[in-house]
Amino acid sequence: MSKKPIKSVHLTNYYHKNSGGVSTNYNKLLEAAERHRRFVRLIVPGEHDAVEEINEFAKIYYVAAPPSPIIDKRYRLMMPWQYIQNETPIRKILIDEMPDMIEIYDNYSLTLLAGIIRKGKFSQVKRPMLVYFTGERFDTIVSSFVSKGKIGQWFARRLIGNYNLPMFDFYIANSPFVAEELIESVRGEDNPHRSETFFNKCWQFFRASKIPFTERLKICPRGVDTVRFNPSKASDRVRREMREKAGIPENSVVVMSSTRLSTEKNIQVLPEIMEVLAKDERTDFRLLVAGAGPKAEWIAEETEKRFPGKIVQTGHLDKETLAEYYASADVFLHPNPREPFGNVALEAMASGVAVVVPNAGGVLSYANEENAWLSEPTAGGFAATIRKAFEDEPARARKIERALETVAAHTTEAANDLLFATYDAMYEDFERRNDFFAYQDVSKADKFTDLYYTNLPTH
Repeated sequence: MSKKPIKSVHLTNYYHKNSGGVSTNYNKLLEAAERHRRFVRLIVPGEHDAVEEINEFAKIYYVAAPPSPIIDKRYRLMMPWQYIQNETPIRKILIDEMPDMIEIYDNYSLTLLAGIIRKGKFSQVKRPMLVYFTGERFDTIVSSFVSKGKIGQWFARRLIGNYNLPMFDFYIANSPFVAEELIESVRGEDNPHRSETFFNKCWQFFRASKIPFTERLKICPRGVDTVRFNPSKASDRVRREMREKAGIPENSVVVMSSTRLSTEKNIQVLPEIMEVLAKDERTDFRLLVAGAGPKAEWIAEETEKRFPGKIVQTGHLDKETLAEYYASADVFLHPNPREPFGNVALEAMASGVAVVVPNAGGVLSYANEENAWLSEPTAGGFAATIRKAFEDEPARARKIERALETVAAHTTEAANDLLFATYDAMYEDFERRNDFFAYQDVSKADKFTDLYYTNLPTH
């Protein structure tokens, strides 16, 4: 059994230089590769083919790809035709690198690569361990952009349960909230009307592993850079400059939010929150929104129409400026109750600002009543909680102190140490039970539905 550090290749479409949590997390993983002295490669879409050497152990391959046609055109998409056939760009990279592990962070156009390998249609890379990393709830994306309600939920669970999951050996989620969607996508009690015949055929076709699902599912929370994000970044100078650039009066309360301005982030609630806060006769609340995305123009229009000057958008901020703004704000608001994990809320906690988050979603991996203000995810609920966070000074001091203690256990170093340890444990299992992962015979008689009625946790 091999004891040498494994070489990993990671593929994602959710990466560009000014994007949020995914790029941040992968950039930190590439940095950690040098500390752990193990080879890590990242394949992402780019304007043209290029290779970026990060350090002695890490590099990024950019594959020329078109902009996303929907949702957010700042992103580009690598498509199946870039790896299906021989001599395609992604295949060439993988043959050259010959990884022990391939991780795919995608729900759409990249997952089929794992199926091709699993079916023995890409034998030049032998048989690497195949890992599905998910840092989002697919049902949230579907409900935000395709269809709400039961139809959207049905589609999300069928795509994940029938298609994505059977192609992989192991699964990693960034929070229990995200992991639960994977379980719900295969658990029988959550899919009473699915076709068991079709479900079985899908898992048989991809030669899926019969090892119990939960033995192959792990949770690896992400971390925060406490060198960059910490209370020392607060200063009168930054506070003054921040207010001057945003046109915010000196006596106003600055409520900051940082997110991608897109529908699935629940940014539609921001004008509703400000409409409530704008009626406060005692305090002049201003909302400072850092970030970019397809809903930026809509927010600007709503602000001008309903309460001019009350919501100010900064656009994308570099990390150092963002850290200074976090630490110099009065309150931080994260509005999304279906946030997969919420890197920005953890960054704000590390910055020593009062943090308001919804009482649902992946933020509850680290946020609680001891270290943050939890709110019902409504405009009235958020507005009332923002007032409490600003006005109750003893509670604010106490919760910020607890938040900094929480952050100390959620550093990027700790998160990446856990992630590498998880990869290693998975790979040890993959080698030890290789016949069950890589070479298992699957027949038409195998009933995968039987596994997922009895071997999964219930609600």
